[in-house]
Amino acid sequence: MARLEDRHPGGAPGDWFVDSRCIDCDASRHMAPGLIVRNPADGVSLFARQPETHDEVEMAWRAAMVCPTRSVGHVTLRRPEAPVFPQALGDGVFRLGYNSRSSFGAHSYLVQRAGANLMIDAPRWTREVVEPVAALGGIDHVLLSHRDDVADAERYAERFGARVWIHASHADAAPFATELIDGREAVWIADGVVGFPVPGHTEGSVLFHVDGHLLFSGDSLAGNPRREQLIAFRDACWFSWSEQTASLGRFAESGLGFDRLFCGHGWSHDAPADDFAVLLADLVARMPAM
Repeated sequence: MARLEDRHPGGAPGDWFVDSRCIDCDASRHMAPGLIVRNPADGVSLFARQPETHDEVEMAWRAAMVCPTRSVGHVTLRRPEAPVFPQALGDGVFRLGYNSRSSFGAHSYLVQRAGANLMIDAPRWTREVVEPVAALGGIDHVLLSHRDDVADAERYAERFGARVWIHASHADAAPFATELIDGREAVWIADGVVGFPVPGHTEGSVLFHVDGHLLFSGDSLAGNPRREQLIAFRDACWFSWSEQTASLGRFAESGLGFDRLFCGHGWSHDAPADDFAVLLADLVARMPAM
């Protein structure tokens, strides 16, 4: 719960606020663009203005429910009138919310699909996720993009009897995993689901390509809507930038096209598959100079 006594003094006056425990993970800013912004003076979030419409209030509640430090809040209200997560994003994809501090606020997702529901990375454990996920058919596979975004995956896997996939180089981060992805070759996980190893951000980073057009990128790839580009995080590359460049180049040449990109950190993005192919090739060309 957000702490009113620690309210950021730079935020817009009014009922909604961000407290000083913010860790600058960007998750709440994704949920309430234009309302919540990054304060350049100290690098944390604040309300640039108060929500005015019903839709903006819903955005503020999503920001509150996604915040891993529970730093976004309302002066008097503690929860929304109706649940704001899971958030339906189309194509059977749901953003789960309730991001975990242990994954530095990374987003996680559920994909509801015939025969095999997928959880991509994991939120913190809460009944506000468990109950709606159960209503959506549970979880058959937990797909972990890399070691940083495991969060409470073990508890969700146990609750739903799911198989858990992670790269073998990150097995120590998920000793409960039932399936290890080895090497750098694409791996078939289920009908329409491919794991594509992309060492770089971490040694065991993996992209998950679903149903021929959905890409879940963890922290290896993100959109930049302001510049209309794809980006990778040079300042958050924990293994090898040259490897990440080569990995994304291999993926660009793999034939695994996509028209929807869902990120752990950074901005998710939709575009025609041909446009994404051009954007990805452009990113790979830019990366050596970054």
